[in-house]
Amino acid sequence: MNRRSFITNSLASLPLASAFDPNIHFAKPLRVVCVGGHPDDPETGCGGTLAKFANAGHEVTIIYLTNGDAGIKGKNHQEAAAIRTEEAKNACKILKVKPVFAGQVDGDTIVNNEWYTKIRKLLEAEKPDIIFTHWPVDSHKDHMAASLLTQKVHLDMGQKCPLYFFEVNTGSQTQNFNPTDFVDITDTQEQKRKAVFCHASQGFVSEEFYHKFHGIMEDFRGLSISVKGAEGFVKLTSTKSAII
Repeated sequence: MNRRSFITNSLASLPLASAFDPNIHFAKPLRVVCVGGHPDDPETGCGGTLAKFANAGHEVTIIYLTNGDAGIKGKNHQEAAAIRTEEAKNACKILKVKPVFAGQVDGDTIVNNEWYTKIRKLLEAEKPDIIFTHWPVDSHKDHMAASLLTQKVHLDMGQKCPLYFFEVNTGSQTQNFNPTDFVDITDTQEQKRKAVFCHASQGFVSEEFYHKFHGIMEDFRGLSISVKGAEGFVKLTSTKSAII
């Protein structure tokens, strides 16, 4: 280990990109958890970053709030959920992450004490060192629900780890998003793209379609840090006091 290298147990006081700095070493693999509204949200929003963590030997879990029940035209909820759950599992294999399905209903998500308790149990079981979830200012209420539940659990767990918000379809869904952190995903762009293409039921069947909605965001965020492709995040500023 050279003079500039050091070992840490936490990313709390470091920029997100430092997780991939070769001069920073972690005493043990990080436990990374991402909470998304539907199958394909974590993949499109921060799939490159999640893959980068997994490729570096960290333990990564995606918690899907819903199974995408209402997400396929012409299919009933049960049929759509079966298809989209399988797509998510296949995507997770490519990203090298573990999928968990919370079981809420697509398009009819609920933010109440019962679901707060369920999401808290899921997060506590993962013992996260870092959490990702949706930016709460969003046109899709399922994205908002995932974000609000995750934020409340994070606060009540004592904000022991950093929480980062990711963006999806900024402009049409995510609103007023100004990143505080960026991750260079140039080396995982292809892995992310293959994972997203697992979601064929959502129209991810061509490079043109992918670039129109997601590739263009990778290009734009990449320009911010002078790399080919990047993902942007907003770090939640810790208050160190839980809301009751």
